Amino acid sequence: MTFEIPAKLLPIIDSEKRYINLHGGRGSGKSWSVAHFLLIKGMESKKRILCTREVQNSIRDSVHKLLSDLIDNNGYGFHYSIQRDAILGRNGSELIFKGLHRNTNDIKSTEGIDYCWVEEAQSVSRASLEVLVPTVRKDSSKLLYTYNPTNEDDPVHVDYTLLKRPDCLNIEINYMDNPFFPEVLRSEMEWDKTHDMDKYYHVWMGQTVKHSEAQVFYGKWTIEAFESKASMYYFGADWGFSTDPAVLVRCFVRDRKLYIDHEAYGVGVDIDKLPEMFMSIPESTKYPSIADSSRPDTISYVKKNGFPLMKPSKKGPGSIKDGVAFLRSFEKIIIHPRCKHTIYEFRFYSYFTDRLTGAITTKLVDKHNHIIDSLRYAIEPIRHSAGALKVGKTTAYNLGL
Repeated sequence: MTFEIPAKLLPIIDSEKRYINLHGGRGSGKSWSVAHFLLIKGMESKKRILCTREVQNSIRDSVHKLLSDLIDNNGYGFHYSIQRDAILGRNGSELIFKGLHRNTNDIKSTEGIDYCWVEEAQSVSRASLEVLVPTVRKDSSKLLYTYNPTNEDDPVHVDYTLLKRPDCLNIEINYMDNPFFPEVLRSEMEWDKTHDMDKYYHVWMGQTVKHSEAQVFYGKWTIEAFESKASMYYFGADWGFSTDPAVLVRCFVRDRKLYIDHEAYGVGVDIDKLPEMFMSIPESTKYPSIADSSRPDTISYVKKNGFPLMKPSKKGPGSIKDGVAFLRSFEKIIIHPRCKHTIYEFRFYSYFTDRLTGAITTKLVDKHNHIIDSLRYAIEPIRHSAGALKVGKTTAYNLGL
């Protein structure tokens, strides 16, 4: 028997690992591929296959319909008989469906499992895993997890993705890895990518949910491929310390929107290599650039080696908070897809959250901010000319751009 699956999932076919962990976003083909794989295995020889999830109130909550549709659409009806709550093969194979939650005795009594498929595994509790895993104990038996991560501390995500255990085949797959990605989903994906980046990263890119309210630039930014055309470009530089990166970023303003179109980013870059790295950004030597003033020696070196217009930033009390407020005052911040580190920082730059209460403060966390700092420096000339207006305890800016 033959069937088509995304190339990235081909290792599941002959993997000898006990655990197969497939995680990623919607439209990646992981559930469809596992279902097809298990049906083929059930035709090759007699197999007992348990299909489970945390909560299954009825057969409608299971993958029964997905498997049934694959049987009908691929002509596997000669082998499989679809029952109301099971699927039986003519060679004695059987696919059974059970929920894990509050079903301890039933799960423990399920013997002789060759394959156990745990769908929507992000919802499986620690208690359920402690019952399920030792139950699947037949020689050469396998557990297959498919899921879109929700939280960093989801038990399956912790045990099989983050721990990187040697007996687990771990594959991350998303819609761009699936050549069979349904066109009906593409417009939905593109809408989320344009209008709700947090939803896009969670639903389509399979990344864990972040606390949106704590994200400094929540709702202010998007990713978009655009033409880099401006009468004036603004450059900002941040210097690496130890494991911190050295950064140069380019941006421009159009119609009250801030566009970020190029970044140079490197960790452990020696001072004599900085000019070469910075020159990878088009026209970076032709425009003024504002750099972190804490390293005058580095600024002096870079100025003498191709960047004569570089100037130190004007730091002072409240400069970080004011710079962030000014960035937020733009109608939208649009990031070119090639600026990968910029995208990462805009997702993770956050306000401090109290661990005990979950309360979000106005204190900025000093992490994921090297690109952000560079942007603050880059737009200093605009901010100083925009005109700040104090409104209560906040600062507004007249963006007459």
